[in-house]
Amino acid sequence: MKRKYTLLLALVLGSAACADDSNDDATNTNSSSNNASSNNSNNSTTASNNGTSGSSPTNNTVGGGEDPFRNNYRDSVTLEFSETTVTLRSVGVPDHKTPYWGSDNSLYEPQPDDRPVTPGLVREQEFSMTIPLNPVEATSKEETALGPIGMAINGVAIYNDREGGNVQVDSTTLSTMDTNGAHVGPGGVYHYHFEPTSLGNDDDSLIGYLRDGFPVYSRRDMDDSYPSDLDENGGHVGVTSDYPDGIYHYHCSTVNYLDGGYYLIKAGAYHGTKGTFTN
Repeated sequence: MKRKYTLLLALVLGSAACADDSNDDATNTNSSSNNASSNNSNNSTTASNNGTSGSSPTNNTVGGGEDPFRNNYRDSVTLEFSETTVTLRSVGVPDHKTPYWGSDNSLYEPQPDDRPVTPGLVREQEFSMTIPLNPVEATSKEETALGPIGMAINGVAIYNDREGGNVQVDSTTLSTMDTNGAHVGPGGVYHYHFEPTSLGNDDDSLIGYLRDGFPVYSRRDMDDSYPSDLDENGGHVGVTSDYPDGIYHYHCSTVNYLDGGYYLIKAGAYHGTKGTFTN
């Protein structure tokens, strides 16, 4: 009986969950399978995280140049630098276990407690995000919208707290999240809404960067304390392991979302001016 209920719930979720994948300026034309060609083979001047590129700013109070990106983004993400921006490209698939890989994949794991999953499996994408190396605070703060608002260090898309219809994630949708706070939307777009425990788990780890160029970290500061001075958008100015002279940065929320054991990565507005994210 539980199996029939799970299948029925999955079909219902399929019509509503993650309609947010049609983000404001990211065209979600997806590749056809997990074997699609990766953008990591592009012919940019910086073909890998260890490649060379031109000079970059070094003022850590607003940015740290190329090093924080090179030191943290995994080889599955291609980095291309100009004097003022970095473009990150990935196929958007996780490098950790999830039920959304499917049972024939070595990275498959069952959904905990027999909870439902959204229809479909992980599929490769063609993500490209361009953000400033030296981000600055925007005069007018823009609310984050549906769809990708950033890219994690493993190339997976980061989403805010909203779902299709621009409504907050509810308990039904929450039940479809895997152990990394993610699920699959239309087109097989795997994405994080909540702190991904494979990247950061109630610590000071870098999760990734948002589209305005500012980094987002796990729940704690470098001194292992929870920040007490976060602004209404979930960020503050302070030192991090990547920015020893300080930078504005976001933190995952410390609020246990709907008592489900998940912690939001981001809600509210961008601190800076967003760059582009296309697919």
